Amino acid sequence: MSLAEILELGSYAVTVFGLPYAAWAFWVEQRKERENEEEEAYQHLSDAYNDFLKVVLDHADLQLRTTHALPNPTPEQRERMMTIFDMLIALFERAYLIAYRAEMSTTEQRRWNSWDDYMREWCRRDDFRQALPLMLRGEDPDFVAYIRRIAEEETGEHLIIADIHQNT
Repeated sequence: MSLAEILELGSYAVTVFGLPYAAWAFWVEQRKERENEEEEAYQHLSDAYNDFLKVVLDHADLQLRTTHALPNPTPEQRERMMTIFDMLIALFERAYLIAYRAEMSTTEQRRWNSWDDYMREWCRRDDFRQALPLMLRGEDPDFVAYIRRIAEEETGEHLIIADIHQNT
């Protein structure tokens, strides 16, 4: 066998075995990178929720970790509460836009379930739920529909939220 024939045979071997292996290795690496990016995004959202809970703790007089609304809040307490609720809606919307998908893998669904649980917990609070129509103005329409459905499921009440996206 001549050197040319050996080189030609080697090039066939690279084409038949090496090229598919390289494509597979590239695909695996891209998938790992995508999973790492998704995990990092989830971790950032989780950290943001923990930071939010610190704000709630700093305002313990509002009793935001209870299931019932604060009876007879002062105007100042009401204002702080609405600001905190606005922060929470912004966080929930960000989580929805980043982490929610109609079709999710098992890992994605596991991550999303945490956010769904948080939203359900807060929607059980009367004052939060009653503030939703005001807070949801200008938010993503799919997110509005999602959190509205959760609020209705958690309480059995139909929320009256005007079609705030018709004029936007």
